Amino acid sequence: MKLVFATHNRNKLVEIQQMINSHIELVGLTEINHTDEIEETGSTLSENALIKARAIYNLYNFNTFADDTGLEIDALNGAPGVYSARFAGKENNAHNNMKKVLNLMEGCTERKARFKTVIALIINGNEYLFEGAVVGEIIEQPIGEGGFGYDPIFKPDGYNQTFAQMDPEIKNKISHRGMAFVKLVNFINLNSD
Repeated sequence: MKLVFATHNRNKLVEIQQMINSHIELVGLTEINHTDEIEETGSTLSENALIKARAIYNLYNFNTFADDTGLEIDALNGAPGVYSARFAGKENNAHNNMKKVLNLMEGCTERKARFKTVIALIINGNEYLFEGAVVGEIIEQPIGEGGFGYDPIFKPDGYNQTFAQMDPEIKNKISHRGMAFVKLVNFINLNSD
């Protein structure tokens, strides 16, 4: 079975390929020569993931999955949420996004937050959603060099390190994205024969 991951991120592609059955041919947008931007116009993570998956499925008729991730902060009424990647502007600058969050939360004692990932899968026209979430808190200053996005300011519950300080293997086991991808992979492995 051929399966398209609606991403240009090679690292994500390799990570998932290592988790799924070897008889599944997993390819990204680069491999199918799709270079057009898929505009994320949804108001939820589920909607955005479905928009991307449907766009590729409808264009190429390939079984497809896509993901969307957001950081939800209680003190900011769930923001940045679906706008996490472009919270400080269209250029998707992680440093500026973190800076905006920290500025908005200055002096705030309520620091609870959660990362969520939703994956939309379309196989033979049938749609499925898989979600992963991790709860934690926003710390006052960025710490750590690893990861990406908001990782330097997010410390998951039960840990004394930010995602940016963690060994990637540990982070991937407990992260929102890791949880969602495990659900997806289990489903694909069970239904790919």
